[in-house]
Amino acid sequence: MIKRRLQIQTIAFGFLKAAGLLNGVALMIIVYFMLSRGWSAISWEFLTQPPKDSMTAGGILPCIMGTISLCLMTILVSLPIGVASAIYLNEYASQGRIVRIIRLGINNLAGVPSIVFGLFGLAFFCIVLKMGVSIAAGGLTLGIMTLPVIIGASEEALKAVPDTYREASLAMGATKWQTIRKVVLPAAFPGIITGSILGLSRAAGETAPIMYTGAVFFTPELPGSILDEVMALPYHIYVLATAGTNIETTRHLQYGTALVLIVLVFGMNLAAIILRSKMRKKLRI
Repeated sequence: MIKRRLQIQTIAFGFLKAAGLLNGVALMIIVYFMLSRGWSAISWEFLTQPPKDSMTAGGILPCIMGTISLCLMTILVSLPIGVASAIYLNEYASQGRIVRIIRLGINNLAGVPSIVFGLFGLAFFCIVLKMGVSIAAGGLTLGIMTLPVIIGASEEALKAVPDTYREASLAMGATKWQTIRKVVLPAAFPGIITGSILGLSRAAGETAPIMYTGAVFFTPELPGSILDEVMALPYHIYVLATAGTNIETTRHLQYGTALVLIVLVFGMNLAAIILRSKMRKKLRI
């Protein structure tokens, strides 16, 4: 009986290792593919100049700044609401039918296609609230789209904090809110940040929501306010590959832009890993 269980365990671990190896190989192939085809486009001019000659030359600086602006707007919208929702669901709400319905709604929201969020943002933020195509409309749309990820990650991080932390704080006379703010949240913060960056990384690569709400075909100007329209890296790749002039001529620019987007997302994830590591070291001290 024990031998059979060990054999099943060995087989299961073998499948897990194979799956991990397959993902790693696929990632290496994608990175090599982008590097080999997009490296020739990377230059100082490419990173610091706007597109020129019907986007067949020049750089992608407006796209980089537009993507960063949309990401900042997204995290400003989604992080406070997502963490507050997770605190309510895990720390305050009675675990009954209403909470189950709320969690079901959050899970369903996570499965909605991104283009549906784009159409919602177009109808509500751009038309009803009269924001037009802007950073504000695009950031709010992406913020709503990333909320399920942030709420789920934050709630799991809060659940991972031992109840003994809460009990010790309450026993020393702290209120429930003081316990959450000074004990629970600092302990859960690494997990919250990790989930937030993962949600933000997904938002940075989305095209469908921003093509209706925040991004435009071409604008050489850098954004001056949240009501300005912007170019964005994922939408720029889509334009160059499908609707641009001289598509074959700009192929290296398409791959170069994709490579910059990958590096940007990788930088976000790396920042999350470093920040999480530092926070965990502080907690151990």
